[in-house]
Amino acid sequence: MSADADANLGTTPVRAGFAFDEGALAAWMQVHVDGFAGPMQVRQFRGGQSNPTYQLITPGKTYVLRRKPPGNLLKGAHAVEREATVLVGLEQAHFPVAHVYGLCTDDAVIGSWFYVMDMVEGRIFWDATVPGVSNTERAAIFDAMNATMAQLHQVDYAAVGLGDYGRAGNYFERQIGRWTKQYLDDADAGRDPNMDRLSEWLPANIPADDDATTITHGDFRIDNMIFHPTEPRVLAVLDWELSTLGHPGADFAYNAMMYRMPPKIVAGLAGSDIVTLGIPTEEKYLAAYCARTGRKSMPGYEFYVAFNFFRLAAIFHGIKGRVIRGTAASAQAKERVAVLPELIEIAWRQAVQAGAKK
Repeated sequence: MSADADANLGTTPVRAGFAFDEGALAAWMQVHVDGFAGPMQVRQFRGGQSNPTYQLITPGKTYVLRRKPPGNLLKGAHAVEREATVLVGLEQAHFPVAHVYGLCTDDAVIGSWFYVMDMVEGRIFWDATVPGVSNTERAAIFDAMNATMAQLHQVDYAAVGLGDYGRAGNYFERQIGRWTKQYLDDADAGRDPNMDRLSEWLPANIPADDDATTITHGDFRIDNMIFHPTEPRVLAVLDWELSTLGHPGADFAYNAMMYRMPPKIVAGLAGSDIVTLGIPTEEKYLAAYCARTGRKSMPGYEFYVAFNFFRLAAIFHGIKGRVIRGTAASAQAKERVAVLPELIEIAWRQAVQAGAKK
């Protein structure tokens, strides 16, 4: 088991700085969650470094609570209300997500906004090589992940009340601008020359198909999915805080980053013998997604990968800022900061592969 898995598995008692009035939460749930009955025990998940996540255990049912972290927050970050909105819409489209019971936008209850959803039981694979299963099942798990992403990108978002979930078109222009601004504004976390180069190269090299629009998850990794306990089937996709109306190619390339990602950074396959493991090659994985979504190919793919490494680096840069300010919500946050220089270096290498000059 990797250190990344150890850092994320299971729950702990609520960590210092993240406790809240459990009685006030129970009173809110009594009113807003059908069938709720105490007593309730609260524990904190090890993962979820951006939005603190808690397990709520009652005699009859177990729930999950996601909240905004305490402290001063960057504008637009940690929007749990958006997570709740997209989960409700996607459940209507029969996409695999946890059922949401309610959203609270009253800071007076537990100190920040939150929502409560079902606890979905199943398998989470923190290691992208999916140890402990046969090659046949491993191949089927990757195919299920690929099919789930294709299903998401074919949801009629307007029909399920998500027509105003983001702006259609100009996705890369807007996203590059957003993450560049977040990077530049977080003075506590400092600057990096490769991030500066990426913030200049990316907006000048956006592919021509910037107007394609679907619901995008924004963090579609194997460790953000709950698989059936015994079948290669996705029961729920987790962690929707970065979701929006966006470019499907960008969303797919984020998922496919695993092929080029060292496992010590996030769940990655770089350095693994994927053929021996029965994992499809990056080319075959891309071809399967294109076939499922009616594409012949994805001409902008290398740019999409470079953009996603940049965006992930910007996210980790934000985590660095929160660690410095003392508001990071996970024990894993300092590990993210430690690998940030390597991640930024890899991001620039992807840009060079996509055509940037060294």
